Amino acid sequence: MSTALVILAAGKGTRMNSDLPKVLHPIAQAPMLEHAMAAGRALDPDRTVVVAGHEAEKVRAAVAEIDETATVVLQDEQLGTGHAVLQARAALEGFAGDVVVLYGDTPFVSEETLERMIEARSRADLVILGFEAADPARYGRLVMQGESLEKIVEYKDASGAERAISFCNSGLMACDAEVMFRLLERVGNDNAAGEYYLTDLVELARTDGLRVTAVSCAEAETLGINSRSDLATADAVFQARARAALLDLGVTLMAPDTVYLAFDTYIGRDAVIEPNVVFGPGVTVESGALIRAFSHLEGCHVSRGAKVGPYARLRPGTELAEDTHVGNFVEIKNAEIAEGAKVNHLSYIGDATVGKGTNIGAGTITCNYDGVMKHRTEIGARAFIGSNTCLVAPVRVGNEAMTATGAVITRNVDDGDLAIARVEQTNKPGRARKLMDMLRAKKARMSKG
Repeated sequence: MSTALVILAAGKGTRMNSDLPKVLHPIAQAPMLEHAMAAGRALDPDRTVVVAGHEAEKVRAAVAEIDETATVVLQDEQLGTGHAVLQARAALEGFAGDVVVLYGDTPFVSEETLERMIEARSRADLVILGFEAADPARYGRLVMQGESLEKIVEYKDASGAERAISFCNSGLMACDAEVMFRLLERVGNDNAAGEYYLTDLVELARTDGLRVTAVSCAEAETLGINSRSDLATADAVFQARARAALLDLGVTLMAPDTVYLAFDTYIGRDAVIEPNVVFGPGVTVESGALIRAFSHLEGCHVSRGAKVGPYARLRPGTELAEDTHVGNFVEIKNAEIAEGAKVNHLSYIGDATVGKGTNIGAGTITCNYDGVMKHRTEIGARAFIGSNTCLVAPVRVGNEAMTATGAVITRNVDDGDLAIARVEQTNKPGRARKLMDMLRAKKARMSKG
């Protein structure tokens, strides 16, 4: 059976107090909408439709980056969830199969839960996702009779017995596309808010003699985000889950609560992560690597046996081969560091290639930017770059070549050569004492004045 996703992402999120659409606020450095779309991809959908409203162009741009095959449709007026799903009808023209309705601000529904919803479609025409609430509060209650969902009762309309029900409505549902849109045509807005509610489909389906059921999931999967506080809670939930998953996979987190992971962080077994490490998007750390304390990684690949940090920063485009060392207060950007090479102290390596077994001395800088263009530095294998060397790109240092400490390298250095590029030292006898006496006298005159 074919599947289509309709993801509702039109809300403004007033309580977020932000110019950014609610669904674009990040959890683990990815928009919450991306989390919802990723969960839906487990169903291998034939089509994905995102219903946007507030700041629709920002949502459209974000969706294009997440999944270029997804379609964004506009809900000009926010007239309820039923009205929102109807906006996807044209985009699903010609589609035959199940429609699964997700919410862009409910990012944690699991792949397993969605698969169970689709499986339940073999027994029912309409499937609602529910959860056992620890505190049902004002959630809509799902009134079940065996496997049959009799009705959804809003808190304000519920009897005492119905309010005692803890099985609550998440808002997610699955239904045959033709049936869903046929039922939506009959949804009215005769209610206090004047809105068209998706939940009305349950009553309409039962009126038509259709089978309606509910699938249960953990309450944590239905966490909705409406405020900055909710966003912080959601991020904490993600981090706890992601850390636990890494520990189960055989990754050592020395102080798990201090490690911050991104949405797509991948770390192999037997890697060791020391305290206070931050992972930005797009990081892969292979098995057996060591990431030491207070390092920040983003958009990089760290190979087996590499050691990074402490206090290192790996920026996008960094590729560390096996058994490389990147140490204290080193920054690397858009550079390939070959097997066994070392960049251990206080250096910046940007837009560069460093060869196998090369040693980069402390304080080395690749001067890659001329104010307009970026230029590359190439350093060969088994080279030795002296401390405090400035490599003015574009420039190449050959295999087994050396640069002297404090050199400013502006021309290529051939294989095996030693480059010395600094002013000859001159000592002026007694000049230091005379200069200091002059400066102290000047300071004294200024103080009296």
